[in-house]
Amino acid sequence: MMRLSFSVGFAALVTVAAAQAGELPEAIVKAGELRLTVNSTYAPMEYRDPTTNQLVGLDIDLADELAKRLGTKIVWSETPFAELIPSLQTKRADFVISGISDRSSRRETADFIDYLTTGPQFFVLAESAATSAVDLCGKKVGTTRSTSFPAEIEKWSKQNCEAGGKPAIQFVPGENSIDVRNQLKQSRIDAAVQGSETLPYAQQQEVGKYRVVGEPFSTGYQGIMFRKDDAALREVVTQHLAAMIADGSYKAILVKYGLGANAVPQPMLNAATQ
Repeated sequence: MMRLSFSVGFAALVTVAAAQAGELPEAIVKAGELRLTVNSTYAPMEYRDPTTNQLVGLDIDLADELAKRLGTKIVWSETPFAELIPSLQTKRADFVISGISDRSSRRETADFIDYLTTGPQFFVLAESAATSAVDLCGKKVGTTRSTSFPAEIEKWSKQNCEAGGKPAIQFVPGENSIDVRNQLKQSRIDAAVQGSETLPYAQQQEVGKYRVVGEPFSTGYQGIMFRKDDAALREVVTQHLAAMIADGSYKAILVKYGLGANAVPQPMLNAATQ
């Protein structure tokens, strides 16, 4: 069923794209720039390089390549994760590519072009006694409050802890992934949840500090988020992303950040089912 939704979504994109000129909206052409905003605390998707303080990451590289093909430049700004959607709705951002998951609850005012597989994953300090995810029942588990992860932790807890007579996971909110990892290192929480795409980088940066527990406990997609009334911009970006997938430049960027296995075979419109 999921594979069918992929093909239907992509067919819809191709149909619409064929009917349009594939050009940037006039306002962006006149401005000569794309205004994009990110939450730069989500390495390796977007973060400040600790040695240069430059904004870097997988999403940054993807957007830069898209902008080059679109014949425009990007003016980047930064905002807390909770402000990403408002920045799009108020037109402070032309679109959002910043580690944001495609969720059905977010589609009332936005469309997503999905470009990366993701999933929430438990992790602990290396010395933790937890050997499986169910060992975290009744424990304090932190994650970023403004993401979809709190609801997914609650759902997992009901199915795997409470349904089996074990105590529920105690959710502890954090402001961002850096805050959550700090809480873990300070023993204020027993475990944490982040997107599976971020953990290899965290483990590389602090070798021997963290250990993942189990597999990602749901599957989803990160997407480039557009206002629903910006179909022309959405379609021209989709066309160029599809070309990047076809010519291998998309996969090369993912491989650079150790996420080649998270690639999608084609851009997908609103493909996530949750």
